[in-house]
Amino acid sequence: MPNTDLSDDPDSNEMSSTRTAWAEDRTMLANERTFAGWMRTGMACIALALGLKVVFEDTNHPLIAKAVAEVFILVAILIFWAAVTKCRETQKRMDHHDIHAQSHGRMTTLAIILTGGAIATGVILWLL
Repeated sequence: MPNTDLSDDPDSNEMSSTRTAWAEDRTMLANERTFAGWMRTGMACIALALGLKVVFEDTNHPLIAKAVAEVFILVAILIFWAAVTKCRETQKRMDHHDIHAQSHGRMTTLAIILTGGAIATGVILWLL
């Protein structure tokens, strides 16, 4: 990574290099925040599915309530994998820059774990 420490009297070239390094860091941090936001949205869909199951538990049509809850489980899974895809696309665009981002493997692992949790939640919803 380029040195971001400026000398006491930096020239415009040194300042430009430092600003570029900071901008690259901000871009990767924004990518990671966006990834986290997508993960939160997916988990909110799972929470909504659980809420629908509880709210419509005593309805005359429990299969409809379960089906609608399952839609939100599926949406959560799609959101998890869309987040991984978009995050990886951004990381690829930044690969030629000298920055250190979270590994793609780590983000994929998180999506796998959350997908497993979503599937388990969907199964539990049908069994209840």
